[in-house]
Amino acid sequence: MSLQQLIETAYAMVADDKGLLAMDESTPTCHKRFAKLNIPQTEEFRRDYRELLVTTPGLNEAISGAILYDETIRQQTKDGKPFVQVLQEAGIIPGIKVDKSTTSLAGFPGEKITEGLDGLRERLAEYVELGARFAKWRAVITIGEGTPTTGCLEANAHLLARYASLCQEAGLVPIVEPEVLMDGAHTLQRCFEVTEQTLRLVFAQLAAQRVLLEGMILKPNMIVPGLQCPKQNSVEEVADATVSCFRRVVPVAVPGVAFLSGGQSSELASERLNMMNTKYKTKVPWALSFSFARAIQQPGMEIWSGDSANVAAAQKSMYHRASCNRSARRGEYSAEMESATA
Repeated sequence: MSLQQLIETAYAMVADDKGLLAMDESTPTCHKRFAKLNIPQTEEFRRDYRELLVTTPGLNEAISGAILYDETIRQQTKDGKPFVQVLQEAGIIPGIKVDKSTTSLAGFPGEKITEGLDGLRERLAEYVELGARFAKWRAVITIGEGTPTTGCLEANAHLLARYASLCQEAGLVPIVEPEVLMDGAHTLQRCFEVTEQTLRLVFAQLAAQRVLLEGMILKPNMIVPGLQCPKQNSVEEVADATVSCFRRVVPVAVPGVAFLSGGQSSELASERLNMMNTKYKTKVPWALSFSFARAIQQPGMEIWSGDSANVAAAQKSMYHRASCNRSARRGEYSAEMESATA
């Protein structure tokens, strides 16, 4: 893929007020969510659930790309059609999660490092053959007493940049995901400070590794207070803080900022994204988009609960949540959209 093709793919991923469906949960994570709903934790049920997602009628109206997992990119529908082909025929760009998850960072108690760089060049080449056009790598940053440390931030930023460089070499658009977690009692201001510091280091490393900014997508957290913080800021305060932070550190060359939902409720994630676009859509250089997992999937998964009789109702929920977030990109989302569906 040429540099121009990388740029065109990156812009297509955030075009037309659409966003990304993150359906790249690892097997352990998928099983954890299944267990809460008493869904059998087997390969067959994982395949059934992912078929439900990729075959959701009208999904392409709001979703431009889908992030798959290693198992999922190799799976097929019950009638034998590869999931990648289903997505391609719907005009949805297939992507792939390529990190090998997080582990404890040696010498830094309570902090994490993401693994998966070894052998990545070869894996990327295989994913290209399987039809992927973009990839994703997630780094995890924890706010706590004495954390994050500069050592942790620098290590994760370097890995994100090395991954991104390898992706572009292979012809894949890298989604760069440095996630500052919502866990904890930290304030919105503390999240602002840590996110700003994290992104400054990430973009410094991206520059050092000669990553083409026009051919990547940033997938960050919103600037929010910790889940245990006594003060939960308003939707407008979150939107203002988020855009203010990113204006300081995200280069104009980046095509899009596709927010992760990070444990927010479906409705709150939509409200916050909507407020950002209502106030700032025409005042920032990048698309303010979404790359949600649970915030799109969770209500539908609960409806499905492993029962094939519930597939149509679950898909209706998936379509609704995706549509809500497209409306949020336009600054047109409202609570009435939820009550009308209910």
